[in-house]
Amino acid sequence: MKDDYSMSFLEFNQFGDRLAELRIEYGISARDLSLSIGQNEHYINQIENHYFYPSMQAFIYICEYLNITPCHFFNIEINSPYEIDIIIQQISEMSPDSRKLIKLLSLCLE
Repeated sequence: MKDDYSMSFLEFNQFGDRLAELRIEYGISARDLSLSIGQNEHYINQIENHYFYPSMQAFIYICEYLNITPCHFFNIEINSPYEIDIIIQQISEMSPDSRKLIKLLSLCLE
């Protein structure tokens, strides 16, 4: 049985599915993403259909294009990583008192 940590991260064979999920969430076509990272127009489609996996460099380009970290890509518990990064950035720019209020509010929402 897998522990909680390993269950929250992407399995190797789910890579293409996660890419499709994120790409669709961001409203980007497979063709546009392929061309934007300097590949042929079918590149992302082939990854999503499990024909192959991208090189490390191509994976980094994909993450940069989606404006997410590789960690966010693999963490399947994060549905909207870009939005979460924006929220984190905004919170980091707040005063300590404002951050305390946000923390209290988040505890109320659980």
